[in-house]
Amino acid sequence: MHKELSALRIEVMQFIGQKLDSVLTDYLKPIEENWQPSDFLPDFSKENFVEEVKLLKESARELPYDYVAVLIGDTITEEALPTYESWLMDVIGVDQVHDPKGWAQWVRAWTAEENRHGDLLNKYLYLSGRVNMRAMEVSTQYLIADGFDIGTGRDPYRNFVYTSFQELATNVSHRRTATLAKQFGNPHLSKICGVIAADEMRHAKAYKSFVSRIFEVDASEMMLALEDMMRKKIVMPAHFLRETGVRMGDTFSHFSDAAQRLGVYTTNDYIEILDSLLDEWQIEHMRDLNEKAEKARDYLLALPARLRRVADRTKVPELSYEFSWIG
Repeated sequence: MHKELSALRIEVMQFIGQKLDSVLTDYLKPIEENWQPSDFLPDFSKENFVEEVKLLKESARELPYDYVAVLIGDTITEEALPTYESWLMDVIGVDQVHDPKGWAQWVRAWTAEENRHGDLLNKYLYLSGRVNMRAMEVSTQYLIADGFDIGTGRDPYRNFVYTSFQELATNVSHRRTATLAKQFGNPHLSKICGVIAADEMRHAKAYKSFVSRIFEVDASEMMLALEDMMRKKIVMPAHFLRETGVRMGDTFSHFSDAAQRLGVYTTNDYIEILDSLLDEWQIEHMRDLNEKAEKARDYLLALPARLRRVADRTKVPELSYEFSWIG
């Protein structure tokens, strides 16, 4: 990024970071009051541990194949958290060395809450008896080792667009898996997915608020960053997902197909999230923009309708893929 533009980004990040203490309390929960994975899992120290595991396995037995595949893919996505934290720590304006209580504090605290998600889902899947855990763990290691490129670079504006969108997408995904688990007669798993979805929504609200505050002080540049991200299309954090002997990213397309078949996360959800963000940030009513930003605004306002026309012509493969994760 150009040196002058980087300096401006740092200045804006310092400005919107002045009230980070209130952001931490508004959008993150105190650690001692927060749920932990053990709250939702059988307790090995109790005499009824074996019976609880047996009940968990029985309730997981009837979960459909595509559902288990999506739940595993969601788990691997959550388990690749080291990639997301290291990426955010490198964003312009985040300085762990010289300003550990600034934006770096937000990244650490956000990571700490997110860390519980993969931990809980991983342990549930292990106890369910439905999963080839080694194959899943290999995919997780690949995903972390391969990293990702989400098209944001080190730009905080683009990163906050991405995280706003992505947290809403994961909220939808976990919320739908919660609803489906209940329909499949598994209220325990429904509760697990539900508490994770609630976390994702709180985090989405935080990142959306960051973008709103940037629009207040640097509207044209923020608009251009938003346009750039939507032209590239928001990729999922697991878009490089693979299994043993499979090319990088190939497994993700099968995972995505399964999610579409189930209605867990669809092309229409992508469009609805975009619509909600355009409304949240009042893009239609944004004024005092430079010429390039005005064109960007017009492009963004026309985009949902354009995407819907494409979505109407898109067909999801009906044939199920055989994942190595499922025994």
